[in-house]
Formats: sequence, structure tokens, C-alpha cells
Amino acid sequence: MTISGVSGRTSYIGSGILDLRSQLDTLTQQLSSGKVSNTYAGQGSGRSLAITLRSQITGLAGYADTAVNLNTRIGVANLSLQRLADVSSSVKGAAVSAGSTLDNNGQTAGQKTASLGFIDSVDMLNAQSGDRYLFSGRATDTAPVAPANVIMDGNGAAIAGLKQIIAERKTADLGINSTGRITTAIGTPVTSVGVTEDDVTPVPPALAQPFGLKLSAISTTVVGATVTQPATPAAPAQKSMSVDLGTSNPAVGDQVKFTFTLPDGTSEDIVMTASATTPLAANSFLIGADPTATAANLNTELTKSVKNLANGPMVAASAMQAGDNFFDEPPLRVSGTPLGSATSLVAGTAADTVIWYTGETGTDSARGTAVAKVDDSITVQYGARANEQALRTQLQNVAVFAAVTTPATDPYANAQVAALNQRVAQNLATVPGTQTIQDIQADFAGAQASIKSTTDRQIQTKAISETLLDSIEGINDDEVATKILALQTALEASYKTTAQLYQMSLVKFL
Repeated sequence: MTISGVSGRTSYIGSGILDLRSQLDTLTQQLSSGKVSNTYAGQGSGRSLAITLRSQITGLAGYADTAVNLNTRIGVANLSLQRLADVSSSVKGAAVSAGSTLDNNGQTAGQKTASLGFIDSVDMLNAQSGDRYLFSGRATDTAPVAPANVIMDGNGAAIAGLKQIIAERKTADLGINSTGRITTAIGTPVTSVGVTEDDVTPVPPALAQPFGLKLSAISTTVVGATVTQPATPAAPAQKSMSVDLGTSNPAVGDQVKFTFTLPDGTSEDIVMTASATTPLAANSFLIGADPTATAANLNTELTKSVKNLANGPMVAASAMQAGDNFFDEPPLRVSGTPLGSATSLVAGTAADTVIWYTGETGTDSARGTAVAKVDDSITVQYGARANEQALRTQLQNVAVFAAVTTPATDPYANAQVAALNQRVAQNLATVPGTQTIQDIQADFAGAQASIKSTTDRQIQTKAISETLLDSIEGINDDEVATKILALQTALEASYKTTAQLYQMSLVKFL
């Protein structure tokens, strides 16, 4: 009889043990990693969906990082805008409540407030988030605004700052005789008084020079008097207006009103009132023995009143206009010498005038200079330029208020300071139809709202995707643990059976 060995029978048991061992290793790895498999091949039919879900989750994580960066940048920009709005409000309040008391530097307390506010404003417009300047448009690596001291005082003797531009414009507006480039004189007939603008520019081309007081209108309550309005001639020429008292004297209290346009576009009236007593009150003229004598008296007093207007309110208006010229792009400054007889403006260059805005310029929307994608189909715009209307207006008016100095010994100081205060307060007030700092803040708020709503939706989408991905890649810990216990039991039994078979001998078998 042939007796076979146990090796042939145990080889089947051995392969079964190896299979159980492999299953146990797989289940142990799943329990430790929490995943069905470390490879997509082991995920079965759900592998394609798992790949798509992982790509979506990665994309959402990238958008989340973008949203954090955007909120940081917009937050910094909003803090700057809020500070600019606060500066505007405080300087406006200082201009409204400021008196005319001048310190040793020729400035009021309100102007000192403006000086600090101007420095703050420049710092806010040069705000950065990381290495990115927020108010430079697309030129994010360039500070948008020149340093505050350079804007004010220039850069050396060759490059003029705001203070020099204001001084030059003041000289040009006052004219050689300090009368605002206006001449008053007895006309023809001798019962008339005429007011004439300064000469036009030399020909060619003949253009009305932009400096000094400009004639606007004339009216009178004097019975029998006639007025000639300052009609604009067909070709550039001197403009004039006049009043002819006629054949009879005015009555006490009769008035002649002369209206002038100042360099900044505002209007001022000189109302001359007929009087029969002396000393004369301001802006009044003595009724003479006849209309000829009265006209002479009117001319004398009108000349004084024009000089008061030119050296008082017009100086403030000149400073405001000089500020507008300086903050223009390119800046404008008085051309020619002597300044008192200049007849034109010329564009300044970087070689002779401070260029206050050094960021990116363009005609497109400032908001569109920085665009970020926060979702597959959603973008937000959050760019800004320091030369936007609202930002320039605020900086310009605060700068002019801070730059002007008025000698306390100047007999026209009170009138100049009062006119400057009035104009700064008015220019910093909200004007319907013009951009405000709050409008820019509203744009940023809209961008942040869009980011928030998109982020909230992405958080929900990510949670759903992760749950679905976990159902494909993840395991049930209890189920796997139960399977491990069952395999351990089966494996232990197989080991015992195999061990007994290998210990089998013929003696034991018999």
C-alpha cells in the first residue's frame, strides 16, 4: 500500500493562510489609515468620481486662500479710506470754526490741523498690504503719492512744490499794481465810471489771459443811470463794463453793484452805496455837487474797494486755483516773467515741478485695475487710484489749507483768512453728483459682500463634496474591526490545523 505525505495536502491550507493573511493586512491598513485604499486602483468603480471630487475640493481651497487675501487688502484699503474721511471731516470743522488769529508762522489753528491731516492723508494713500500698494492702480509696486514734504516744499531749488506754485499764482493774479489785473477810470462822458480787465495775451494767438479778477455783471438802482455789461467780444480783447450816472445825482442809499469772477470760479460783489455824509463807510461814495463830481468820487472809492477785493478774498481764491493747477495732470504753473504781467499757464514737468501722483493712470475704472477670481465664474474688482476725484479733492483742499501762510502784519490778513476758511469748508462738503470717499467705500463693501456670499456657498459645497468623497474613500471602522476579528479567528484555526498536520507521523496515524 502506498502512503502519501502531508505536504501535498497542506499546500492548499498554506495558500489559504496566505490569502487570509493578505486580507488581514489590507483590513489593518484600512483601519489605521481610515481609507479603503492608498491608490485610486483600490477604490473600485468610484475612483473616477473621487478624482473629480478631489480636484473640486482643491480648487475650493485655492479660492478660499484668495478670499482671505482679498479681504485683507480691502480691509486695509477701507481703514485708509475711513481715516481720509475723518481727516476731511476734522479739517472741514476746523475751517468752519477757525478764527483769524495767526501764529508766528502766519497760520491759524485750523491750518495746523490741516498740516497734520495732510501728512496723514499722504500716508493713507501710500498704504500697503504686503508688498502691494493699494492706491496705485496697476502699478502695485510703486508708491502712488510723493512724500508730504516734497509736495509742499518741492525737491530742491529746481523742482517747485505746492507752496511755490501758490506764491507764483498769487503774484500773477494780483498783477503789477496789486489790483487784481483790473483798472477803474472815468470814461466818456465824464459822468461814467468804467472797469476794465487787464490786457489779453499778445498775438498770435490772442487769448484772454487767465489771471486776476474777471468782469461778470453790473447793475444799479440809480434813477436815470445806464449800465454797459461786459459783453464778450467776437475776437479776444479787453472786457469792460461801466455805469453812466447821467444828468442827475443819485439819491442817498442808491447803489451800483459790480460782480466779479475770481480765479477759482467763485463770484464776489462790490456794492457801492451813495452817501451824503463823511467819513464814508466801506464800499460807499460821496454824492458830489453834480454827476461829474459824483462819478469822480465813485471812481476813487471803487478803486479802493477793488484793491480790497483783490488783496483779500481773491488771494484765497488764487491759492485754491493754484492748488487745482498743481494737482492737475500734468500740473500747470505761471509762464513767463515778470510774474505780475504773465499772460498764460504752462504744463510743468518732472524736471521743474513736483508730480504728486506717481501711480498708474488711465481712463478706465479705477476699480478694474485689480481683479481677482473668487469662483469659476465670479470675479471681484477692488482696485483704486489716489488720483480719483474724491481722493484728489480731499488731498488738494487739505494741502492748500495747510500750505497758505498769511503775515499777521498784512492789512488784508483777516479778509484772506476768512475767505480761505470759507472755500476750504465749502470744497470739503459733499456735492451731489460728484464722487465721495463713501462711494469708494461702498464699492469695496460690494466686493466684500460678493466674496462673503461666494465663500459661504463654497464652504457648503466643500462639505458636501468631502462627505461624498469620504463615502468612496472612507471605511466603517466597526465593520472593518469585525472583519479583522473574524479573520484572526479563522487564521488562528488554520495555523493550528496546519501545525497538527505537519506533526503527523505513521505511528500516530496508526
